[in-house]
Amino acid sequence: MTVTYRQPGVVLTDRRFSVPLDHDDPAGERIELYAREVVPAAPGGADLPWLLYLQGGPGFGATRFHGRESWLDRALRDFRVLLLDQRGTGSSTPANRQTLPLRGGPREQADYLAHFRADSIVRDCEAIRPEVTGGAPWTVLGQSFGGFCATHYLSAAPEGLTAALITGGLPALDGHADDVYRATYPRMARKSIAHYARYPQDIERARRVAAHLAEHEPVLNGGYRLTVPAFQSLGILLGTGDGSHRLHYLLEDAFVRTASGTALSDAFQENVQAVLSYAGNPLYALLHEAIYGQGERPTAWSAERVRAEFPQFDADKALAGDEPLLFTGEAVQRWMFDCDPALRPLRETADLLAERTDWPRLYDQDRLAANEVPAAASVYHDDMYVDAGHALRTARAIRGLRTWVTDEFEHDGLRVSGPRVLDRLLALARGEA
Repeated sequence: MTVTYRQPGVVLTDRRFSVPLDHDDPAGERIELYAREVVPAAPGGADLPWLLYLQGGPGFGATRFHGRESWLDRALRDFRVLLLDQRGTGSSTPANRQTLPLRGGPREQADYLAHFRADSIVRDCEAIRPEVTGGAPWTVLGQSFGGFCATHYLSAAPEGLTAALITGGLPALDGHADDVYRATYPRMARKSIAHYARYPQDIERARRVAAHLAEHEPVLNGGYRLTVPAFQSLGILLGTGDGSHRLHYLLEDAFVRTASGTALSDAFQENVQAVLSYAGNPLYALLHEAIYGQGERPTAWSAERVRAEFPQFDADKALAGDEPLLFTGEAVQRWMFDCDPALRPLRETADLLAERTDWPRLYDQDRLAANEVPAAASVYHDDMYVDAGHALRTARAIRGLRTWVTDEFEHDGLRVSGPRVLDRLLALARGEA
């Protein structure tokens, strides 16, 4: 059943679809997908071509807009928009600690989640496209992991696309997760040092918090165990345009005087847990390394292994000397499944995914080299989440793809300046810029 309603300037329709869990077994189990159709309220809106939006992540449902916010306003000048909750996210058969036990034990859960990567998501899109567009191809806009999906789309089903627009999301085509994290940790070190250059008072504040955690290791009000490595992982904030400021304000109010002495403030604990908890998007943690899996080599907790190659992130050494404590981010490590109560029941499932050796290849480089779909991508010069060097190598491997390389934005350029970013990508794809 479809439900249609209005917000300022738009007509919204809730759409639900049934697709196979495993597209290679179309007669087998099926799951439900949810998408929100957004059409301009002005006359003629229902006659516009379609744009499919794929959210970043993995593990995040599509953006919940109010009216014609951000890039959606620019998109609605040219398109009807379908905001798809990718399988397992939002309202699309969500996968989390509450629902996954319905599958059975950890082995059954891991086998189930193996169907939640970019290849299955693109096959979902192709399965629902005839119902949405009547069979006409559509334009895809992919943010971050959504860009990984769009790249797979170009590789696997280009006949379904009129254009591909990618923002902060060109993946390495053949690199292992180890290669990704060997590029990530040096960027994290640079981001940490840049943060301390902006807020030098935070050097001592961060060291003080880490020393307190090393001695006390508190359990936050929501049950999260705040260890020193968990505190360091607040560096995930440094990949966004306002993240350094947000981290500064967190550290600013870390401690409070109490009747029993100095303690971490309730406000600090609450705000930290909001950043670190994966309760709202557990697939980000479960599949974060699996999205890089190709072939027989397991990911094997890549970020945690590779971190050992960068001793500058060793908190004990930093606290024993006078070095700044470096933050980490854009990495999921095994200890998170011990610290986060939303992930603890899924620890064995995560281990099995990390050990998996039968990941299908995601990118057909010969097909990408012969690409005929108009394509454009924004590449952020010092993107913490997606390495610019990897992205540009991929851009060169996709025939006809045009890039906009900029240091004006961090990874969240589409969120920060959505209309401008989308306008530039559309102009590039159309050969107008």
